[in-house]
Amino acid sequence: MPVVFRYKGYRFFFYSNEGDPLEPLHIHVRKADVVAKFWLDPEPSVAEAYGMSSHELSELLGVATEKTELIRRYWNEHFGV
Repeated sequence: MPVVFRYKGYRFFFYSNEGDPLEPLHIHVRKADVVAKFWLDPEPSVAEAYGMSSHELSELLGVATEKTELIRRYWNEHFGV
């Protein structure tokens, strides 16, 4: 489970097995018991979330959107895309 970066105690990561066929670019976020998954392609959006407030989701989606190119680079290196 490669961690791409951390932000305010949240881990932004993806799983080594992201589906077969490979799912579109996305990032998972976790801090303690709260989790979310954000799609980054074709447009940034919340895929699913558990235990997060709407404020947290909005902030974290913004962070993921700002870091899309970093996430894409890690994704492509890891999956050989």
